[in-house]
Amino acid sequence: MSRLCYDHAAVTETAMIDFLARLAINAIALIVAVMIVPRIRFDYGDEWWRLIAVAAIFGVINAYIRPIVRALSLPLTLLTLGLVGLAINTAMLLLLAFVSGQLELGLRISGWPPGPFGIEVVLFAFLAAIVISIVSTALGLSRRLVPRV
Repeated sequence: MSRLCYDHAAVTETAMIDFLARLAINAIALIVAVMIVPRIRFDYGDEWWRLIAVAAIFGVINAYIRPIVRALSLPLTLLTLGLVGLAINTAMLLLLAFVSGQLELGLRISGWPPGPFGIEVVLFAFLAAIVISIVSTALGLSRRLVPRV
């Protein structure tokens, strides 16, 4: 019986460490995108909890909404040889900016939200999605290659 409790505790601990690592990866990727891509602003000032909140929301979007959208777009993904994945990543970032605007967390893409939504917003979201994908992939790979990270 105690063996079951020990295994459950180990699984819970591993899941918590994995969650915190993904939260940190999302936060770092967002910061890099804000620093590299013009017209992407994240005004969290001294309130670092806003960064944690936006990273957590991004993690929830990527964990729950993105797989559904990817499954629904599978035929298009096969037809376009994966290019739809970039559009999905852009849409997920736009959703994050929208939720951030509703909660007043400070993430804005080319002034949106609350400014007008146009092609410029989509273009800069696309560029930021590429940067976030590259940084997240690199950090995720380094986490798998280096034990206990």
